[in-house]
Amino acid sequence: MTAFLPYGRQTIEDDDIAAVAAALRDDFLTTGPGVARFEAAFAEAVGAPHAIACNSGTAALHLAAMSIGLGPGDTVVVPSLTFLATANAVRYVGAEVVFADVDPDTGLTGPEQVLDAAARANGPVKAVFPVHLNGQAADSRAIAAALSPEVALVEDACHALGADLQSGDMLMRPIGNCADSAMTCFSLHPVKAVAMGEGGVVTTRDPALAERAMRLRNHGIDRDPAGFRNRDLGFAADGTPNPWYYEMAEPGFNLRAPDLLCALGLSQLGKLPRFISRRQALAALYDDRLAALMPVVKPVPRVAWSGHARHLYAVLIDFAAVGLDRAALMRTLRDRGIGSQVHYMPVHLQPYYADRYGSLALPGAEAYYARCLSLPLFPTMADGDVDRVVEALADVVGLQA
Repeated sequence: MTAFLPYGRQTIEDDDIAAVAAALRDDFLTTGPGVARFEAAFAEAVGAPHAIACNSGTAALHLAAMSIGLGPGDTVVVPSLTFLATANAVRYVGAEVVFADVDPDTGLTGPEQVLDAAARANGPVKAVFPVHLNGQAADSRAIAAALSPEVALVEDACHALGADLQSGDMLMRPIGNCADSAMTCFSLHPVKAVAMGEGGVVTTRDPALAERAMRLRNHGIDRDPAGFRNRDLGFAADGTPNPWYYEMAEPGFNLRAPDLLCALGLSQLGKLPRFISRRQALAALYDDRLAALMPVVKPVPRVAWSGHARHLYAVLIDFAAVGLDRAALMRTLRDRGIGSQVHYMPVHLQPYYADRYGSLALPGAEAYYARCLSLPLFPTMADGDVDRVVEALADVVGLQA
């Protein structure tokens, strides 16, 4: 029987299982040295001085929003073409969202769309959260150059671990390096480049932001005696710190990533180059096979300023030319054992945000959404699986692959 092909899935191997088993036998399941080992390896992989592990990509975005000091009265530009978490993280801290449009073919926002959104804001913009979509990056360098220096840039790179980006010095640097941003946020959900089960990471070059993020992910607790404000409670009569003592200057959350999941993340991280290479090889096969279906079905185009991590293989489909709506096409593919997904419904169309900010027309985001479909792509796919997907898609849309 032919196996079902989901749009994405984790690649778990024997050494990953052994790493988790070893962590189960260790002294710490959480808040132990395994977290620091994973963070050090992640920081090295993306070329950033600091990496802070947390329990999801959503938590990473929330931590970044808190760490840069967003709060009530602040406004943040967020592309509408993203997962809910990008905008929700802004609302978690009480700040307001102003939605930016995107390019209708790539789904990426750029400086023009960011500046247009800023012009619609009720007051100055404090931060911009550009979203790297499908595995390639929004042009953070150009966005940063278009903004005032006091506007913070936080990259949503939940799709983009393993990609690179042209930075301000015109060199290609790993996404997460933060050459042009305050912080970068990653997801390590099972369908992402590497898996922790659930997990996330924030990277930064700013030691003060890193310190605050580490504190906020653990209820705001500070155990460093150098910062204790209550000398009577914090220190013994001989002047040594009390070993049980900690202080909380501001409330945080429990957003920690346990050692158990960091063991899986560390094992997976060592395979990142191999996983990305395989994704790129499969994507090249798709590009070749789908050429026969142009222009009815066309891959999302590449951009010049970004390397592509191939998190998703997204295509744009002319459903009017096909004579079949997207839901029917997806059901037909599913009946043939092929999964697909839509990434994403524009967030400004969600009831909560429409109620809060009113009706908004963002034609680029809506045009991309109307045509996009993500096809199966994950490292354990065989070359023949690409043929199977393209042949099924060709048959459904009435073309010859």
